Amino acid sequence: MSALYTILLLICSNVFMTLAWYGHLKLNQAGISTNWPLYAVILFSWCIAGIEYCFLVPANRIGFIENGGPFTLMQLKVIQEVVSLVVFCVIANILFQGQQLHWNHLAALVCLVLAVYFIFK
Repeated sequence: MSALYTILLLICSNVFMTLAWYGHLKLNQAGISTNWPLYAVILFSWCIAGIEYCFLVPANRIGFIENGGPFTLMQLKVIQEVVSLVVFCVIANILFQGQQLHWNHLAALVCLVLAVYFIFK
C-alpha cells in the first residue's frame, strides 16, 4: 500500500511542481502577470513549490526502503522522473495547446519506462 501512496503523492507533487515551473508562462500569456517584476514571479512560483514539497517529502519518506517503504533511493528517483515527465506532458498539452507530442517524445518516454524496468532488476 505504501507503494501506491508514494506514487500518488509523487503525482500530486509533480502537478504543483509543473505549475510552479511553467504556470507563470501561462499567466504571462493570459496577460495576468505581464507587468509583474521578476521577483514577484519568483515568489509566486515558490509559493506553489512550497505546496509541492508538502507532497514530495512524505512521498520519499513513505516510499524509502530504510523507512519501511518498498523502494530504494535509485528506484524512487527513476519513478519520480517518469511521473514528472508524464505529468508535464499532460499539463503542457492542457495549458499550452500548441505544444504537441511527437514520435521522439514518445520514444523518450519509452526509454524512461525501460529505465524503470532496469532499475527494478
